[in-house]
Amino acid sequence: MLVQAILKSKGSGGVVTVLPSITVSDASKILSEKRIGTVVVSEDGGETAAGILSERDIVRELAATGSGCLTQPVSAYMTRDLVTATKQDTVQDIMTRMTEGRFRHMPVVEDGKLVGIVTLGDVVKAQLAELAMEKDALQGMIMGH
Repeated sequence: MLVQAILKSKGSGGVVTVLPSITVSDASKILSEKRIGTVVVSEDGGETAAGILSERDIVRELAATGSGCLTQPVSAYMTRDLVTATKQDTVQDIMTRMTEGRFRHMPVVEDGKLVGIVTLGDVVKAQLAELAMEKDALQGMIMGH
């Protein structure tokens, strides 16, 4: 299965992006309101990805420096060296990269433009669906259908 299939199944909800200048507190509110685990930081309103900020990033900084980090811009704590996927990447490939990199969200970029985001949950769901189809096909073959 390819990343494009995951994006298609997710629908057209889009990627939640924020400007690098908004505060960590405001980004936290967006994460909470949207019930998501990460925001993509974009200097141009969503065309490109400059970085990514996750719940984990915020919690780590809170533990390290205290609540003062909440008034800082997200650009101070975002991950800048993004690991991205393309629509043609396989689910297995991005699952491996996510596991090895110990992250749960991967922006999908085509021709330098942000086109979606894939989560570890999306990948697991896709893998389970693929396994169920294989199981059904094998059962059909065994039973002569």
